[in-house]
Amino acid sequence: MNMQEYIEEAENALLHTYNRYQIVFDKGEGVYLYDMEGKRYLDFVAGIAVFALGYHNEEYNDALKAQIDKLLHTSNYYYNVPAINAAKKLKEVSGMDRVFFTNSGAEAVEGAVKAARKYAWLKDGRTDHEIIAMNHSFHGRTMGALSVTGNPKYREPFEPMIGNIRFADLNDLDSVKRLVSDKTCAIIMETIQGEGGLMPADECFLKGVKAICEERDILLILDEIQCGMGRTGYMYAWQRYGVKPDIMTTAKALGCGVPVGAFLMTEKVGRNSLAAGDHGTTYGGNPFVCAAIEKVLDLFEENHIIENVREVAPYLERRLEELKEKYQCITERRGMGLMQGLVFDHPVRDIIDGALEKGLVLINAGTNIIRFVPPLVISKENVDEMIDILEHAIGSEACG
Repeated sequence: MNMQEYIEEAENALLHTYNRYQIVFDKGEGVYLYDMEGKRYLDFVAGIAVFALGYHNEEYNDALKAQIDKLLHTSNYYYNVPAINAAKKLKEVSGMDRVFFTNSGAEAVEGAVKAARKYAWLKDGRTDHEIIAMNHSFHGRTMGALSVTGNPKYREPFEPMIGNIRFADLNDLDSVKRLVSDKTCAIIMETIQGEGGLMPADECFLKGVKAICEERDILLILDEIQCGMGRTGYMYAWQRYGVKPDIMTTAKALGCGVPVGAFLMTEKVGRNSLAAGDHGTTYGGNPFVCAAIEKVLDLFEENHIIENVREVAPYLERRLEELKEKYQCITERRGMGLMQGLVFDHPVRDIIDGALEKGLVLINAGTNIIRFVPPLVISKENVDEMIDILEHAIGSEACG
């Protein structure tokens, strides 16, 4: 079948929960993707911040092939060496103490919320505890993760959500203080809001929230699913500010293409929250996905991935700022590291479509923001190539 025939087959077979672009990708190499017809595309999406190492990394591929030949799955009733090694290395790079491996970022959020509620229940035996989340946040589409997602359009069709969730505004400490009560057991936020518009938490805001949590024994949950794993020039974005969470979620680039996530916690929370029988997963932490995590963390160090982010990210910021200055329809640049956004005064779908036609893969964050989350191995030359194509697409929209 040709590409269009495959698309038609997909439309007849798959549940229509995505408005997919009319393209079938066939393979990848480095920072480029290729469709079924052999056309090459510069990828500034990376599977939504997943493929940090780029495509077809031979060492990564070989590690997965070797594990396939040994053991894929046993369940969590038994230990396995890749999970032990992955947990140890993840603790080292995160500074956290306890790890629970999941199958996705949304599942990591589910576990984090359960851990926070169990922690509070063990203190006082009450079941009316509240969690403060942030407006414009996005934590996932499962019921618990959706309940703490601060965008009504995602929640309303599926209500009622889990109860006792209250929403404050990111970077408005007073809005948090107004909601804190003796019922508050946790405050959850993305260190950098992704789907909500590439909006970083301010250092003073993070430190203010942390102070509230420490004063009242409230748990701080930081969602690092998209902004973590080196994307900001630090392994986890909170490390830039020195504001350590009590619970942290991670996923996406953690497995670089293998579906895996994790929630991590301090020893204090680990000893006083989830116990045997409280939480579980059939596939989470199996030998295959943990072999991927272990190799990803090794390659981050061996290939100096974070150092590359710190070198290339300022250049990307400068080139995006130049576009903002040149085109009146671009109102703002936001973001940190290789997690950037350009805010337009109109919907950006046509620009993204035009860029795709010219061989550049981009995605939006909301209707009027283009999001840039490329593989962390990109070069300055890749940035220049991206800017050239994007500028052509913007110009085609008569964006003066």
